[in-house]
Amino acid sequence: MAKPNSAQWLLLVAVFVIATCGLIYELVAGTLASYVLGDSITQFSTIIGVYLFSMGVGSWLSKYFNEDLLRWFIRIELLVGLIGGFSSAILFLTFPIAASFRIILYALVFLTGLLVGLEIPILLRILKDKVEFRDLVSRVFTFDYIGALLASIVFPLLLVPYLGLIRTSLFFGMLNIGVGWWLLHKFKHELSGRWSLRLTAIAYLLAEGIAFGFSSRIMNLSENLVFNEPVIYSTSSPYQRIVITRTKRELRLYLNGNLQFSSADEYRYHEALVHPAMLAAHQPKHILVMGGGDGLAVREILKYPSVESVTLVDLDANMTRLFSTQPILKQLNHSSFHDPRVKIINSDAFVWLRNNTEIFDCAIIDFPDPSNFSVGKLYTSSFYKLLKRALSPEGMAVIQSTSPFVAPKSFWCVNETLKAVGFHTIPYHNYVPSFGEWGYTMASMQPEYHLPDSFPQGLRYITKDVLQQMMSFPADMRAKQTPAVNRLDNQTLVDYFEQEWNSFLEQ
Repeated sequence: MAKPNSAQWLLLVAVFVIATCGLIYELVAGTLASYVLGDSITQFSTIIGVYLFSMGVGSWLSKYFNEDLLRWFIRIELLVGLIGGFSSAILFLTFPIAASFRIILYALVFLTGLLVGLEIPILLRILKDKVEFRDLVSRVFTFDYIGALLASIVFPLLLVPYLGLIRTSLFFGMLNIGVGWWLLHKFKHELSGRWSLRLTAIAYLLAEGIAFGFSSRIMNLSENLVFNEPVIYSTSSPYQRIVITRTKRELRLYLNGNLQFSSADEYRYHEALVHPAMLAAHQPKHILVMGGGDGLAVREILKYPSVESVTLVDLDANMTRLFSTQPILKQLNHSSFHDPRVKIINSDAFVWLRNNTEIFDCAIIDFPDPSNFSVGKLYTSSFYKLLKRALSPEGMAVIQSTSPFVAPKSFWCVNETLKAVGFHTIPYHNYVPSFGEWGYTMASMQPEYHLPDSFPQGLRYITKDVLQQMMSFPADMRAKQTPAVNRLDNQTLVDYFEQEWNSFLEQ
């Protein structure tokens, strides 16, 4: 039999592993749900709530476990490893085909939390005769909280970038099962029927080890089902899931499952985004690009001989690196990131702009749609005040502003927010086949705007006549009432966006 002190430490190490693995499974579920369902705030909030509730249910049910507590503890440890380990693979594979994906998601979260909630009370009862109550509770919860801290640190910094979600959950599943095996060995003289548990542990470890080896194929199968197009590249950065698909006709970029561009028609979007503002800035020299980590907006900017410098600020270094190094993507953006005038800064745009002291003649703002609060802050009055400070008196800015047809309230909210900080605005829109009707908003301190008479050579879409048409809005692209200003403390735009796009997608 293990010595009492040794036994205590073995079980406390098990608490540490339980806490670490449990939080990892919770973080995996929240991250995966934000990838495939969007709105990371809602996903993490509801998943944390369900997980904590299910732990409470597990703690309550633990009172019905009265015999063979150590054996039950090891059984539960093995089950947590099995269910938590396979959770990510199950969710990725069922998302494309399940009619009720959320039921599967919350069922797995609930079941994992239930089992973790069972473990701590059972462990306390195992240790109650070996440790004084005061020391027992403090030690158990100390190890529990240290494990949770470790999980919260390593998950975004190491696990997601280097292992990905499927390998991460499988790795910690095997860790759970490994701890169960270890306890079986250390307490072999106190357990009956340990061979059945050993065989179960071996079977679970083999299954998860095989799945770990085939995790890339599992992910590729899932993404091929989701996108219905051949996936030629995919990776997870600390900020998003990046997927590139390719057919005979086109190349497509998806971020967290949302289409960012199609090579078949991206020129329509980027010409409309860049050239009206660049021409209105009159021979601009110093250009700021925020977002646009694919280099396509920079490609258009570099068509102007007056440009002396382009500063691109994009959060995700994986994106800018990808579009700087892959030949097929460099061909698409004309190797714009290799131009000596271009400087790439991988930083949070809000933080960078707050600390910026440079003045720019033109700013191209190409952020993702405001589908969550972390992106929504980049559409607030607080952000636009910082933008205003970074522009020269004659400077121009342009902001991609989502679809005025699908989400008119969201589109005009961006316009009202810019006006609220003192900008004069010029809203316009165009048709991009991959997206449908899409909108943009130019902003400057000058009250007058004149249509340009000439455009750079070699453009495929925009002309003076086309731009004039783009500034006309039919009745079905106007908000029925003036939207509220999007402020940092209310994030009204995120609510508008979610309501309008959800309503459109459910039709």
